[in-house]
Amino acid sequence: MAKKLTKLALRLRSMTIFRDMLDDPVIGALMRCLERLGGGVERFTPAYSEFVSRLYRAGYVSLAEYVRDRVFDSDNVYIRLMGAGTLPDKVLLDSTALDLDTLSLIAGLDSGKLLEEAGCNLSLAKFEGKKLNLTNEYAQRARDIEKFGYGVYARHRMFHWERGKVVPVRTPDPVRLSELIDYQREKGLILDNTRALLKGRPAANILLTGDAGTGKSSTVKAVVNELWQEGLRILEIRKEQLHEIPGILDELNMNPLKFILFIDDLSFQKNDDNFSALKAMLEGSVSAKARNVVIYATSNRRHLVKETAADREGDDIHRGDAMQEAASLSERFGLRVTFQRPTKETYLNIVRELANRDGLSIDDDTLCAGAERFALQRSSRSARAARQYVDSLIAAEPEK
Repeated sequence: MAKKLTKLALRLRSMTIFRDMLDDPVIGALMRCLERLGGGVERFTPAYSEFVSRLYRAGYVSLAEYVRDRVFDSDNVYIRLMGAGTLPDKVLLDSTALDLDTLSLIAGLDSGKLLEEAGCNLSLAKFEGKKLNLTNEYAQRARDIEKFGYGVYARHRMFHWERGKVVPVRTPDPVRLSELIDYQREKGLILDNTRALLKGRPAANILLTGDAGTGKSSTVKAVVNELWQEGLRILEIRKEQLHEIPGILDELNMNPLKFILFIDDLSFQKNDDNFSALKAMLEGSVSAKARNVVIYATSNRRHLVKETAADREGDDIHRGDAMQEAASLSERFGLRVTFQRPTKETYLNIVRELANRDGLSIDDDTLCAGAERFALQRSSRSARAARQYVDSLIAAEPEK
């Protein structure tokens, strides 16, 4: 058996399609461990402990689960072809199947097998294995590539753009639509448009406007949390990165997933170069079209371009041209959704619902009077103010 496991290490080193996995710290440590099986307990034991330590640090006790996740995360030539709708030729298919067979054998290893074949009777840390058929699992994954994605997009749902690269958000906002009280019509419009994108139907770019704290950004993120398992991802970019949109679209255009390009708190100064970059994207220039990407932007301003006192001066013709240019960008969004500041009644209903969800025991008159005082202190009734008020009540509760 020891000779068989040493041969398995050689098969690992011979992988082609999944060769990127050789650089993985856990798989690399396992490979070194297998290669030292015939070198005596003194050489084997440190390599074994290093491997198990790396597996634990990655958050796993099961080697099988770790291998499966790394296989599904792999950004390789086979899965890229499948994502682009191109069936790989037989040579590539056979090479993929060969690698997956090797990785299935690796997944079946457990600490008992390794320690027994090493002749090691020391009391060492354990790990689990499980019999897997990764060839079949990966084939199913490839067939549903539009839902699962590949590479960094397989495990994460929210991203941002940094230094010309897509970077995953490790701790995404977990907000769900069910947690956002009221604004049913607004949430419905955004949800329906996003579902159209996922189904390959025409979907509009959306501008979400309204007062601060009304839930514009939270709604977009909640929609992603609702639909990401159907193949939706979100990539947030900053205003100063708008000129990079053509490069971003080149990155996303051939991806089988659907993307929201998200721009939060958007506004421009007059003669801002980024204004023209976004305008070109919304007009659908040849370099900017992408079948699987929509832009969702939020703004506290309806016209996006800040107007100064100087802009209001001058003759009617020039002032009219300036106002028309300022309005032109917002008009290029196919759908505009306005989040109005809640009325007093709606604000208090939000407070009541949040307090009820968080299990606060406080009579309605006291709750509402405090909510009104809180809003007056901030000169604002909003969903955000309601959340902050209820959080302040929770923080002030005596410990049980």
